[in-house]
Amino acid sequence: MTRLAIQSVLFGNDPGAILRAAEAAGNSAQRAMAAGLIGDWEYRLGDCSPRPLFSESSADLWRTAVEGFGGEAAYTYFDENLGSAAGHNRVAGESRSDFIIVMNPDIRMSPDTISSLLRAMHPDVGIVEARQLPLDHPKEYEQYTGDTAWASTACAITPRTVFEAVGGFDADAFFLYGDDVDYSWRVRLDGYRVVFEPSARVFHDKRLTIDGDWPTSAAERYYSAEAALMLAQKYSADERVETLLEQFDSSGISFLERAASKFRSRRSAGTLPRQLDPDHRVAKFLGDFYAIHRF
Repeated sequence: MTRLAIQSVLFGNDPGAILRAAEAAGNSAQRAMAAGLIGDWEYRLGDCSPRPLFSESSADLWRTAVEGFGGEAAYTYFDENLGSAAGHNRVAGESRSDFIIVMNPDIRMSPDTISSLLRAMHPDVGIVEARQLPLDHPKEYEQYTGDTAWASTACAITPRTVFEAVGGFDADAFFLYGDDVDYSWRVRLDGYRVVFEPSARVFHDKRLTIDGDWPTSAAERYYSAEAALMLAQKYSADERVETLLEQFDSSGISFLERAASKFRSRRSAGTLPRQLDPDHRVAKFLGDFYAIHRF
């Protein structure tokens, strides 16, 4: 009997949005059960917030929503900010499901999202990414197979066997961003395909500003810069590392200078990640992108 785990890592999120995500996921999981694609399912939350997001009463609402759709609910308060990669690794370690859906806590699935993800999960596939609405990631994918360079874990499914074979997310190198790119590349290095499935639709409330910009928080900007250095280091793009360090040092922007300083401290201490893919079979650095973009 195939068991599915859906998991999210929390940090200061709106409990109402988490409840809505659970209700949508429950509806989608119930339909996958009715179709015979899974036997049972669970929904796990790992909370990295400074204080627990859920009171007893609000946690009961969330559990009731999950259980009402035939799932099992588990909420763990970590009492420390583990970040995305380490948080998801810990949550995944609390389950023995056959498949893991990693998703942002504000994602709302369509009724057939889980069924579409599972149907795209063939034996040679290591991770399948859902399509985000209203704004999808612009990276290119093959029209008929869905093959793509890497998968965003805003909402994606991976077999536990693959997750454990590649060692999960690299929490030593990535705190908040870049962990999904790195996971996808290691999955591909292990011989599996990475697939984008456009029929697996989810709503992710990210919108452009009136000027056409993508709004970002201070944490997003800093950890994206840190991840850019770590990806270049880990995937043997030494020239890219030095270019980024030079750009960050001369930028006059404090978060970029801080990312460069931390990288150099780790390099001096010998704690940078071991380099992979020296022939660049998988890793691509196309300016600031990690894949060819459709537009």
